[in-house]
Amino acid sequence: MTAHLKKAELHCHVEGAAPPALTLAQAEKYGLNPTGFVENGAYVWHDFTSFIACYDFVASVFRTAEDYALLTEAYLAELAAANTIYSELFISPDHGEAVGLSPDDYVAGLAAGIYAAREKTGIECRMVIIGERHLGPENVLRRARWAAEFQHPLVTGFNMAGEERMNRVADYAPAFDVVREAGLGITIHAGELCGAFSVADALDLVRPSRIGHGVRAIEDGELVKRLADLGTVLEVCPGSNIALKVFPDYASHPLRRFVDAGVRVTLNSDDPPFFHTSLAAEYETASRVLGFSDAEINTMTRTAIEAAFVDEATRQVLLARL
Repeated sequence: MTAHLKKAELHCHVEGAAPPALTLAQAEKYGLNPTGFVENGAYVWHDFTSFIACYDFVASVFRTAEDYALLTEAYLAELAAANTIYSELFISPDHGEAVGLSPDDYVAGLAAGIYAAREKTGIECRMVIIGERHLGPENVLRRARWAAEFQHPLVTGFNMAGEERMNRVADYAPAFDVVREAGLGITIHAGELCGAFSVADALDLVRPSRIGHGVRAIEDGELVKRLADLGTVLEVCPGSNIALKVFPDYASHPLRRFVDAGVRVTLNSDDPPFFHTSLAAEYETASRVLGFSDAEINTMTRTAIEAAFVDEATRQVLLARL
């Protein structure tokens, strides 16, 4: 059992963390029909494309700063109840804009939820701005420029997510130059739907301190060694990888091979209710199914705190709590 272990999460999309019951309540509030997206208390999708469609529906039921405060506090309270001391949330102002919510109000709502959760549970949380890859290089560059100018104490990083099979990493590199100059932490989704080349491109062109997923790097032994040598942290989401059929089963999941090769890894839930998982479940899976010891899992948690996009004073407080 891993309930007693302290936990930390670096890779979770805030809309993707919405419990189906909350989504249904919000859909009713706005008169939206959830049929085809939520059935029998679960999200409905069957491949990456339909997953994105379902995700977009869920995002559409959160329309005000108050809605986002509610969502964020609910998720962080769930994490805190599972002994989590730190969370990073991937936030997409594009989802806010899609329902007429300004980026400033979107972030303000999320921040209100974070402050409320911290007040009640002590959990620490930061936000990482997402540029949506499938909205194109110009849009991601626009979002990066906005993030570079936007000053908020809880917004500490920049990421690119979305449809990895669209365009090349090179098309988006200028956006990362902008946020690097502004001092934001950098992570990028790579090596999930696309192979090892996607991770190599990210290392060459974006120079991130972390990579979201990155698991397909296992297809190239030299690249695995390069990740280990660089100390690049992989935000690994085993449950998500199995649900999206990146790997057919846990027996073929490469997490153990990465650890044995000296690659720094962390455990994450990605979009937990979509994949019938949670951060607590990911820790359980690492222990029971993948065979990691408590000491090995604690090392992953420590890695998450070391790689977190926080100021040094906060990092030391969190390390002390471990």
